[in-house]
Amino acid sequence: MWLAADGRPSAAIVVIFVLGTLLMRSAGCAINDYADRDFDPHVERTRARPLAAREIAPWEALALAAALAAAAFGLVLFLNRFAIALSFAGLAIAATYPFTKRFFALPQLYLGVAFGFGIPMAYAAIRNQLPLECWLLLAANISYAFAYDTEYAMVDRNDDAKLGLRTSAITLGRWDVAAVMGSYALMLVLLTLVGRREELRWPYYAGLALAGMMILYHWTLIRARTREGCFKAFRHNNWVGGAIFAGIVASFAVA
Repeated sequence: MWLAADGRPSAAIVVIFVLGTLLMRSAGCAINDYADRDFDPHVERTRARPLAAREIAPWEALALAAALAAAAFGLVLFLNRFAIALSFAGLAIAATYPFTKRFFALPQLYLGVAFGFGIPMAYAAIRNQLPLECWLLLAANISYAFAYDTEYAMVDRNDDAKLGLRTSAITLGRWDVAAVMGSYALMLVLLTLVGRREELRWPYYAGLALAGMMILYHWTLIRARTREGCFKAFRHNNWVGGAIFAGIVASFAVA
């Protein structure tokens, strides 16, 4: 939003996208738990989830997901036709992601598309077009999501392997740590290209540098491949994203 609007997104756009993201992330969680309801009871980290613990019925999860998605679509209707059209693709991707771990060796890549689809929607809503920097940002987000969700997958690797599921942590094997760090590095390179194209000021690069230092900290957490370390690194990613976002906002503030 900030990049598409040159640092001045309208309050209405911010409210729509923040609430829409919250609603669709929540709907995605419900769909994911529905899809994994027969697997989660056998995974240490997820066995206490409501569906896995049989505290709620499967239809309740689907009903909640549908209600949340409908509320999100209600917000989208306040945007232009281009953004509304893209929202259908976004919904389809979000709804199908939970099932990719059954057949796709790297479902974390698909997750990156699902989580990053707000980027083209923001450009569509604000600029009514999808310029090159939009695709660079989406590629950066896919790299980011692949990195942090592989950290997440490393937590459940043994349980997932027993269940016959496919994740990047299982597919990559001993190359998992290298792939995580490489994906983070690619994200920073792509974001640097975005900064150069948009002629962003020094606070943006300071935010990237701070994110880079945090990523090095992640390496110290995941290199031993312990459940605790990998999960801590995964949960720490909100700070990585926060540093980058702060750099974007500050860059426009000093321009």
